[in-house]
Amino acid sequence: MTTEERIEASETRIFKAVFPNTTNHYDTLFGGTAMQLMDEVAFITATRFARKRVVTVSSDKIDFKKPIPAGTIVELIGKVAHVGTTSMKVSVEIYTEQMYSYEREKAIVGDFTFVSIDEFKKPTPIL
Repeated sequence: MTTEERIEASETRIFKAVFPNTTNHYDTLFGGTAMQLMDEVAFITATRFARKRVVTVSSDKIDFKKPIPAGTIVELIGKVAHVGTTSMKVSVEIYTEQMYSYEREKAIVGDFTFVSIDEFKKPTPIL
């Protein structure tokens, strides 16, 4: 399988409903909860691409473009954006959907960097 085919095959999409227990006093999703969900999707994407142990080493700029209100559905999409020797960058986007309409908006975007590690927790080549 080529690198491009692996990138395409590793794209990850997860849907979640935003319930009141995950929101702040403004009735919108906690930023930390959004970041946790994004890191999880990025980890799954990186693992599906590398098929090796990977760990998060950094989260780059995360842009909160729109608030995510309670009572909406969110879709998280993870895509491999760059592959190095032992590391890779995964971009994650969160879209909001109204439950009872077809309205959809991009709410949050961010990048996460992962390193592939061996059984001794040392960096190892991804490919």
